Amino acid sequence: MPAERLARSRHPVVRQAVPSPVAKKRLIGPTGIALITVAAILTLRGFPSTAEYGWASIFFYVFGAIFFFIPLSFVAAELATGWPKAGGMFAWVSAAFGPRSGFLAVWFDWIENVVWFPTVLSFVAATIAYMFEPNLANNKWYLVIIMLVVFWGMTLANFLGLKNILRFNNAAVVVGTLIPIAVLITLGVYWLVSGRPNAIPFHASKLLPSFSSIGNLVFFAGVLLGYAGVEMAGYSAKQLKNIRRDYPRAVAASTLLILVLSILGTLAISFVVPDGKLSLVSGLMQAFQEFFNRLGIGIWATKVMAALVGLGTLALISTWMLGPSEGVYAAEGSGELPPELHYVNKRHVPVAILLAQGILGTMFALLYLFVPGVSTGYWMLTALTIQLTVLMYIMMFAAGIRLRYSEPGTERPYRIPGGKYLGMWLVGGMGILGSMFGLILGFFPPTGIAHWSTPIYVVVMVVGIFVCSIPPFLADIFKKPGWRITHPDPVLLDVTEKSPSDSAESPSPVPV
Repeated sequence: MPAERLARSRHPVVRQAVPSPVAKKRLIGPTGIALITVAAILTLRGFPSTAEYGWASIFFYVFGAIFFFIPLSFVAAELATGWPKAGGMFAWVSAAFGPRSGFLAVWFDWIENVVWFPTVLSFVAATIAYMFEPNLANNKWYLVIIMLVVFWGMTLANFLGLKNILRFNNAAVVVGTLIPIAVLITLGVYWLVSGRPNAIPFHASKLLPSFSSIGNLVFFAGVLLGYAGVEMAGYSAKQLKNIRRDYPRAVAASTLLILVLSILGTLAISFVVPDGKLSLVSGLMQAFQEFFNRLGIGIWATKVMAALVGLGTLALISTWMLGPSEGVYAAEGSGELPPELHYVNKRHVPVAILLAQGILGTMFALLYLFVPGVSTGYWMLTALTIQLTVLMYIMMFAAGIRLRYSEPGTERPYRIPGGKYLGMWLVGGMGILGSMFGLILGFFPPTGIAHWSTPIYVVVMVVGIFVCSIPPFLADIFKKPGWRITHPDPVLLDVTEKSPSDSAESPSPVPV
């Protein structure tokens, strides 16, 4: 199951099985839900930004779990079991605030993917550089050229449809994600227990970050992005044998496992790469290179690990090319977007939306050519992705609270404990606070990397959010009756309108 971007799908695309009157509901235990969550969330790509904090990264991982990870898990479980419709976020927000707000939520999910693509593309380009010439990882022109070649290559490949893509993705993610993270953590543990030189010598005072400047806290937003998508566990909650008892256990187990693995992986990078030399784009490969060089196997081992990480990241990109675009197609079916974006090929792929995604992604990728440094471009796009993502989550938390009042009689197999309103207000409120904190942090340039002057940086981020948020409002103003699809694609219509509960075994979401 593809790790990072599978997790962050707010409206998983569900291919429906043919209902059978004799089929039995598939039941799983809390361990199964915990493993689904870990597989969906755990990723290597975000470790370098958090590694900037050294031992203080432990504080941020725990803080993020309390004010984001755990609230997101519980609110998503209540919404997913009470409103079990394919469409996820779109269905939940629409139920609470109407279809216009639902479309805004699904738009945020699509556009944040578009902004996110250049960050992961730069990561794969820098990783590929370590197979040939590591110095290229800091060359803007090299990064942009490789980014665009990979991006458009994967876009065209997705015209073949999800089935063909998944044959490559699932195996590639296992090889390119699970093996590297196991190697990284093993090296970090060995480094610590063997007494080798450590770039962050331990002292109890270093467990807390410096609060002297908000610029010292900015990378915490990357922790929130790493947790985004934990609602995947909520989609699977209905399959638990005893949901009220087992779901909290599953959340506790997955939280602990993800915290431990993320902390170990992040600290492993900090052990060998000082924060002043750490690149946000190539920091992972910097760590592998340092480990292997000091062990005397640097050249060939680094190249092998670069190939594995690059393979896993390509699968990651490919997986997330198609899913959000299929989600937006549902909005086209209701007349929210112009007919120029309606074209679907014979393999049921929304080609026009993919092309629009490619054009916009290219524009964001070109930002790397105009910023002071590679890490600057990476972080600014990451920060914008975080801001768009948490805006969507704020809508989700608010929907959970609203539906307690507007639809109190709707059956919720899982209900957040704490009475009729108190529990939801407490958990949802914590999620909103955590999301707002991440949103605010995105407007401040981080210390330690080159950037424009603070006023220019803030203006660019404000403009970015405005440009990415305005299209749904413009569509609502200018849409015409003719924008509604007269004959929508039957497969995509089935994907976006049927409920997983209609299927024979409540199938798991297809990785998108």
